[in-house]
Amino acid sequence: MNISRIRTTDSGEGEYTDLFEAIAQNIAQKGYSIHHNAMHPALAESLLLNVQNMEETQFKAAGVGRENKYTVNSFVRTDEVCWIMGETDVEQDWLEWAGTLQRFLNRRLFLGLFSFESHFAHYAPGNFYKKHKDAFKGEANRVLSLIVYLNPSWQPEDGGELLIHTDLTTQPEIKVTPGFGTVVLFLSEEFPHEVLRTNRDRYSIAGWFRVNSSCTERVDPAL
Repeated sequence: MNISRIRTTDSGEGEYTDLFEAIAQNIAQKGYSIHHNAMHPALAESLLLNVQNMEETQFKAAGVGRENKYTVNSFVRTDEVCWIMGETDVEQDWLEWAGTLQRFLNRRLFLGLFSFESHFAHYAPGNFYKKHKDAFKGEANRVLSLIVYLNPSWQPEDGGELLIHTDLTTQPEIKVTPGFGTVVLFLSEEFPHEVLRTNRDRYSIAGWFRVNSSCTERVDPAL
């Protein structure tokens, strides 16, 4: 498949301006934002082709925690991940898109987002990720979580939904089907979430916008 690279306007936002504005408003008002079929089809298809063509050895069992606290715990999660380093054209396109969103949100919401990290995630049939948070209060490195789903023709019986837990009595849970091109963002410290057991291969990108929490002892994020 020959997919042309995505072009944007001089501002870098292009046709995503309306999406980015909706995301900014949602994050400001309720802390999360969900948009179905929002990713440009050409970019989404390129990302899906990229992940499908990767060698199995490029994926590693996902763990929990960071640095010396990092452990692989199959009781908590069973997916596999491959970190995105911008080594292909489509990975560079993805990082450019995320960078454009980062600049837009900093301009609109003054979040102070400093860097971005992301990985491809593969959930084989039977895989899951139990309830967790992407960041904890007082450890303000990950500020905003981003997920993009790469699963064409996803059906209800396929499972694998993202379940976002809220503190609202009117809507304590938000269930998101991981359909192709769906874009989800939420404040990393505020929303526990989980991935329900999937019944077919499930692909996504998970990413985190981070602030600069460097101190005299360490640089975080690493430059």
